[in-house]
Amino acid sequence: QLQLVESGGGLVQPGGSLRLSCAASGFTLDYYAIGWFRQAPGKEREGVSCISRNGGSTNYADSVKGRFTISRDNVKNTVYLQMNSLKPEDTAAYYCAADRRRATCVMSQVSYDFWGQGTQVTVSS
Repeated sequence: QLQLVESGGGLVQPGGSLRLSCAASGFTLDYYAIGWFRQAPGKEREGVSCISRNGGSTNYADSVKGRFTISRDNVKNTVYLQMNSLKPEDTAAYYCAADRRRATCVMSQVSYDFWGQGTQVTVSS
């Protein structure tokens, strides 16, 4: 079975931090570019960040630049999203997705082949 599982979400106060994990099973994540997406209530799904197959390049949405960092650990077959200085508008369900087609990455959801089930992030005082 090919599977992506997100974890690390939760409730945090504004200005706090969380680290999300995207763990792969049934396939080697090395061969995939990985994207993080989020969807808030009443809003469309949007791209947050992505990382290339070899980790050599990354992209971030303007709204999270300087606050979020994406990384990958091939030994653990896991991709991370470190989220700092969290804001209430970051509240959303966060999803990771894998793109087998490209060595680089894009933040368009149609480019991704496999999706995780999501993890909820809530930023509130």
